[in-house]
Amino acid sequence: MINLIRLKDKQKESAETRAGRVGFAKKQTAGELRVHKDMSELNLPKTCKITFPNGKDDLMHFEISIRPDERYYRGGNFRFSFKISPVYPYEPPKVKCKTKVYHPNIDLEGNVCLNILREDWKPVLNINTIVYGLSHLFTGPNHEDPLNHDASDVLRDDPKLFQANVREAMAGGHVGKTYFARCM
Repeated sequence: MINLIRLKDKQKESAETRAGRVGFAKKQTAGELRVHKDMSELNLPKTCKITFPNGKDDLMHFEISIRPDERYYRGGNFRFSFKISPVYPYEPPKVKCKTKVYHPNIDLEGNVCLNILREDWKPVLNINTIVYGLSHLFTGPNHEDPLNHDASDVLRDDPKLFQANVREAMAGGHVGKTYFARCM
């Protein structure tokens, strides 16, 4: 009987040693599982591209590039970083615009005003929904819910001047006292 207990202890010890050497994968959080599902169902518009700066093993941090093909922002390239919380989808991803842009719904620090990233977030929404929402910001900027009040006022009062300011900013120039790097 004592030999049987010793044998079981040795087997257990051996299994633990192998597990340490082989490096069994850590248990995934609910957020990681959901992001994995969202990524497998991702259907990006043709104007969008996804990259993984930390490698494809880190699905909780990624970037989306949007290249609008119509309206004011046509020809620009705008990058957004996504940071997903372990409690996703119960809270929305943190999304920042990494490209400085003259836009009524994106401030100069990269904060994005998109209702589904704030008060209208629901766990049934997914990454695809957010990407389409971001893409829509470039085809239909909204002056009624601004983060950049100057851009919003110009869009509301003088759409032709707004378009000229967007072109100037995207080409790498100044709008007022603010410099924008080229993003075309």
